Amino acid sequence: QVQLVESGGGLVQAGGSLRLSCAASGRTFSRYVIGWFRQAPGKEREFVAAVSWSGGSTYYADSVKGRFTISRDNAKNTVYLQMNSLKPEDTAVYYCAAGDFGVRDEKYDYWGQGTQVTVSS
Repeated sequence: QVQLVESGGGLVQAGGSLRLSCAASGRTFSRYVIGWFRQAPGKEREFVAAVSWSGGSTYYADSVKGRFTISRDNAKNTVYLQMNSLKPEDTAVYYCAAGDFGVRDEKYDYWGQGTQVTVSS
């Protein structure tokens, strides 16, 4: 069992940066792939980024590639999403999830409650 809590969301101007954190509880955290997803109002939840259990492999959606960086610190049971050059279209509730590698929701077994990111133009 893994419990996830996101933090770091907020309001930022376009071009700015935010760093989201996903803190996990549970001894098996390091065994899971961790993904970040987001859901904008009126839209389906979409994949953003994922990091392997070791942190050695990462994968990004095309829409965030080159702007977002995912990383993890297993000693701290925390995964980070550094978001730079933010755009208004990045506005969404951001969720972290733990599971197997993939870009689809069903690959992930555990989800956090989400944190709001709002980018103003």
